[in-house]
Amino acid sequence: MISVNDFRTGLTIEVDGDIWSVMDFQHVKPGKGAAFVRSKLRNLRNGNIQEKTFRGGEKVERAHIENRKMQYLYANGDMHAFMDMETFEQVEIPSSVLENQLNYLKENMEVQIQSYQAETIGVELPKNVELKVVETEPGIKGDTASGGTKSATLETGLTVQVPFFINEGENLLISTTDGKYVSRA
Repeated sequence: MISVNDFRTGLTIEVDGDIWSVMDFQHVKPGKGAAFVRSKLRNLRNGNIQEKTFRGGEKVERAHIENRKMQYLYANGDMHAFMDMETFEQVEIPSSVLENQLNYLKENMEVQIQSYQAETIGVELPKNVELKVVETEPGIKGDTASGGTKSATLETGLTVQVPFFINEGENLLISTTDGKYVSRA
């Protein structure tokens, strides 16, 4: 058990049978009445964000999340296979758990698998991933780096806005936090 007075960003807790990550918190001491903690929590199972208020000194259960380094192997229908880098044990994770991460996953990529009490709750991707452009309009001579953007479809099916000078077959760095073009790889 942990006191809500000890909240910090990134802390994982269990409240109402769900696992939450503390995104933001604020200790409030009104002039009249008892102190409380206003918090912004993200559900680690479904990604929902919720604001919740706790009484000062209230206790909540701490959730210990285990991270394991694994390699993405392949997709088999609705399941995705990952292999533990140390034990070579294979784990299959359904697409419903991966949702947004599927746009950035490619074979042989190393990721962190997050689990809680033997339940896989998510995949932590690297900050940027390298993906190949499979379809885009050809670049035209004279286009500049600051001139504008066009759509490009990447090898995973993700569509991003890229500068005019990017051509098919090029490898790009894409941010996994917002899905935007970072640079050429």
